[in-house]
Amino acid sequence: MNKILFIFFSLLFSIPLFAKKLKEGTYRGILILNEEENIQLPFNFDVVYKKKKPTIIIRNADEKIRVDEIMIKGDSVKFKMPVFDAEFKCVMKGNDLEGIFINHYRKEKNILKFSAKYGDSQRFNFVPGKPNPIFHGKWEITFSPNTKDSSKAIGLFYHQEQTDYITGTFLTETGDYRYLEGMKNGDKLYLSCFDGSHVFLFIAQLKDGDILKGTFYSGAHWQESWTGVRNPDFKLRNAEEITIVKNRDEKINFSYQDLNKKMISLNDKQFENKPVIIQVMGSWCPNCMDESIYLTEVYNQYKKDGLEIVALAFEKTSDFEKASAQVSRMTKRLKVNYTVLLPLQTGKDKASESLSFVNKITAFPTTIFLNKEHKVVKIHTGFSGPATGNDYLSFKESTGAFIRNLLKE
Repeated sequence: MNKILFIFFSLLFSIPLFAKKLKEGTYRGILILNEEENIQLPFNFDVVYKKKKPTIIIRNADEKIRVDEIMIKGDSVKFKMPVFDAEFKCVMKGNDLEGIFINHYRKEKNILKFSAKYGDSQRFNFVPGKPNPIFHGKWEITFSPNTKDSSKAIGLFYHQEQTDYITGTFLTETGDYRYLEGMKNGDKLYLSCFDGSHVFLFIAQLKDGDILKGTFYSGAHWQESWTGVRNPDFKLRNAEEITIVKNRDEKINFSYQDLNKKMISLNDKQFENKPVIIQVMGSWCPNCMDESIYLTEVYNQYKKDGLEIVALAFEKTSDFEKASAQVSRMTKRLKVNYTVLLPLQTGKDKASESLSFVNKITAFPTTIFLNKEHKVVKIHTGFSGPATGNDYLSFKESTGAFIRNLLKE
């Protein structure tokens, strides 16, 4: 009997007395963008368990982000976003969470207060009203109107089954704002997105039936006004006319290190007499993440026919080890299997200098198509991902046809 008691108490005291676990279920997360003005960005996530291991699933409209790098010690919870260099540090308060979100890409205003309420499935805590889909459709958007920084976009908003719940996105000449989710409250529109990099909140009011006036918040570091008018015929500039090649007869070549420090050149045997897609990107860029997923599908489909893809990763650091580690993490998560090189330069200006055969790089990603002679035949600025719906499907169809023609030439 004494031996049994000894074993029992030994096992008891070998287990941490304060060990906790995240409660399985739905949470409503809040990021504080402006504490003085009480500007809050809401998002939803679920905690699920598989073989006693927790996974956090962040939801933005149709997007589901699986977070599995989770460390729990006592009542402390830390978890990293799966692709981007960002993390949460929290403490469990009963079934809820309190803590901070840290975006390591930013040097200033990169820490936001965070809390999460267990069992709350609402995104914006408004009571739905009588169905009135006043925001549904296509809008001509102007960010920072009447300023030197003014820019155009297309707003696409969808009332879900004619209710007050809304999904949508904004298309710009440099990409889209990915998956936004929110709702209508009276004559006001509320949309938010949190994907580990984007921390986006849009608030607008409908004036005179078809004019939107609102504010856009990006994290704690950016705020700007925006307006919108209904315009089903509005178009942005052609994405293939923004960045142009200086000399179409020039054979393109460059040499950079891959993730294992091996120098790779377009003159290498691997690329000889093959069309090449050059992806100008960064692991920190959400639109680049969407494009990387798409290009991985393209490569898997056409590599047997001779297509090659080379990504040039312009990271937030010029340190090889740091850049390589971050890009390797991204490629592993997204199962990228085409060539990825590190120019060890940062920003659009440096990308323009590195790729001196074009007039300028205005966006990440920018996609450059070379024929079998490695001459530029097309350049596409930005990327409209799956959140844009028909625009994405149209892009996939036209690009697929273009690639098949490149392979035949």
